This record gives sequence, C-alpha cells and structure tokens, in this order.
Amino acid sequence: MFVDYTKIIIKSGDGGNGAISFRREKYVAAGGPDGGDGGKGGDIYFAVDPDSNTLIDFRYNRKFKAQNGENGSSGHKYGKSGEDLIIKVPKGTVVKDAESGKIIADLSEDGEKKLILPGGRGGKGNSHFATATRQVPRFAQDGEKGLEKEVILELKLLADVGLIGFPNVGKSTLLSRVTAATPKIANYHFTTLFPNLGVIKTEFGDSFVIADIPGVIEGASEGVGLGLQFLRHIERTRLLLHIIDCSGSEGRDPVSDFEIINNELKKYSEKLSQRRQIIVASKIDVMQDESGYKKLEKMAKAKNIEIFRISAVTGEGIKELFSYVSKVLKSLPKENLIDFEDKVVYTLEEEKQGFSIEVSNGEFIVTGPAIEKLMGRINIGDNESMAYFERNLRELGINDALKEKGIKEGDTVKFLDWEFEWYE
Repeated sequence: MFVDYTKIIIKSGDGGNGAISFRREKYVAAGGPDGGDGGKGGDIYFAVDPDSNTLIDFRYNRKFKAQNGENGSSGHKYGKSGEDLIIKVPKGTVVKDAESGKIIADLSEDGEKKLILPGGRGGKGNSHFATATRQVPRFAQDGEKGLEKEVILELKLLADVGLIGFPNVGKSTLLSRVTAATPKIANYHFTTLFPNLGVIKTEFGDSFVIADIPGVIEGASEGVGLGLQFLRHIERTRLLLHIIDCSGSEGRDPVSDFEIINNELKKYSEKLSQRRQIIVASKIDVMQDESGYKKLEKMAKAKNIEIFRISAVTGEGIKELFSYVSKVLKSLPKENLIDFEDKVVYTLEEEKQGFSIEVSNGEFIVTGPAIEKLMGRINIGDNESMAYFERNLRELGINDALKEKGIKEGDTVKFLDWEFEWYE
C-alpha cells in the first residue's frame, strides 16, 4: 500500500538527575560533595532510508521515544547518556510541526540525516555547587525533560516530470508506453488512486523520472476527492506535462479543462501555478474533429506554451514530445522545490525559556518550561538552594512579571506543586 501522509508523536529522552552525595571514607573526617552528573537524554533524528518508498511503517506505530539518560551517582560517577533514536523515512519526506504547520526538515538527499529534537541535558551533581562559603551543598540539578512533538510526515515524490490532467485523459497509458511502469489502466474515471513513477531513457542516452499524478479535478485545492494528496506530489516536479483529451469522446472542452486544472494549481500554490508546462493533446487517434484541438492550439500560442499532439495507443508524436522534454529539462535548474520561508527547527533552549502567569482565586500561578527547569534544580529544604532559587527568579524576569500582574505583600505564588508567600 502506498501511504504518503501520517502523523506521529516523537519525544526526545529526559536527562538523568544529578546526584546528592558526600565522600565517606575511613580516616577522612569531612569528605566533600561527590555527586556525579546525570547523563544526557537521547536525541531524535530522521534519516533517509534508500530501501523505503512509503510511510506505511508509521500506520500503526505512531509514538517514538528516545532513551532517557541515567542518574549520576556517588564518587563523581556520571550517568550514562541515553541512546539516540534514528527514525528512517523514504527519500522525499517532509517533516512538519503538526501545531503550526511549519516545515522542520525536508529529507530529499541520499544519506541525509537531520536532528529534529535534542534530548534533555543531564542535571549537575552537588559537587558542582560547592563554594568557599557553601561547602556542604545538599541539592543537585534534576535532568532536563526532553521535548515531545506531534509531527506530520508527508512523502512527496521526487520526479523531473509530472503528468497532470483530468482523470481518464491517457496519463497512465502514456506512462506505461514510455517506461517500464505498469499502472492499472481502464476506461473509467479514477483508475489511478496512487502516483506511479517511471524512468524514461531517450535515444541519446539521457534519462529522467516521470510521475503519473492521479487525476486532479475541480475543487481539488479545497480537498475535493483526494485532491490535496495529489497536489502535494506535483510540487516536487520541475516540469509539468498537461495532458488534455482532444478526442471529443466525452464532450469535454479542452480549453476549459486546461483553465480548470490551472486554476486549482494556482489556488493551491502561486509558485506551483508558475511552473513550466507543456500541453499534450492526447487521443488524436480517435479525434472526431479538429475543432477542440484548434481552440487549444490557439490558446497555447496566445499564452506562449508549447503544444504537442500524441496518441499513447499508436505512439504518434511521443518520440518528438520526449525529445523536446529532455531538451527543456537540461535548461531548468534543479532548485529546492520546497519553500523554506517558514522553516523552523526546534532547539531545547528555545523550548525551555518560556513561562506564563495566571491569576486565579487570588493566587498567582506560574507555569512553563522555565519553571519546570528551575524547580528541578533546587532543594526546598536547603537555605542555600532557596537563595539560588530567588536569584533565578530575578534573572528570568519572573519577579518583574509578577509585579506587572499586581502582586502584593502576602499574596500566594504557586510554582508547580509548591506554594510561597510573596514578600519584597
């Protein structure tokens, strides 16, 4: 089964906690702190798998988690870092943030590997917090939590040439004639439910990949039928062959068909609507009269678009068409066909800096990644640790934000599960 769209949840590993420990040896009267650091959580990577061509492996397995880092221990022993998780996807997979729709990665090159979510850093053991005035630190850092994201995986076929047009205009027949591809072909609409790929080799030794994109219909850009799935694949082609039935066998107007399809391309993507096109007038072997073709030819000339007449059944005009296609492809740049203006790559630091303050029933509730990170570093029962806590509240801007919210002496501030009384 060809699967080209799915959603999965990914989570990088949590960092291990730092240890609270003191050196205890015979004949050592006052051993110092020797708590080791926690290990780093595993990262989440996506990598191109050359042997895969579908996202079907993600159909039933939708949650992926990297390994957590281990906790530190006494004797300055560091915890073991968690193993990274490498998720293999087919070439041509685009990874998007499900919430914002922004592109995180476009895996379109052989051997490509991208870091998507970094693991949490390991917490520092109490040995890091010893100073001349604080010789017995009874607190350590907890490891930072990993990041969890729901992401969209979209597989967009990578082809040089895309065959577009209404259903049943002869795209699959043409592909089967000029390549070794074996698409299902029949004389009814929506025969092709999944894109088909083939490789064309010209008489001069050139070769290029051609994709039969399933029939785009009116309303495809709004999701009618399977329109959005089909339109996604057209984005990854450099040249479009617009196949139009000129036989008149179904009473269709070739010019109207051309305008409808191009209108759907424009509504889906302005950039896609400007892609180079060649009009291919098909089924000329059963053409009842030339009036439809003449109208199409006149329009093509007005729009300065090349037009070719072919019959996929008899082979007429096919050699000339693809000789010209090969020539055009040599002049078209292999540009990055994905628009990365909205690209975003998440980093742990960006995720960990935020906080928010909500006032409810007279309480000031402070939440967010920055608070989770800070509360994991302190020991509520240790005065020196609490001084560290106070200093970080100032540095993070939380104290100023509370004042802006109107906090007064004696009000209650809640950080996660801990409640404090505010005082200046």
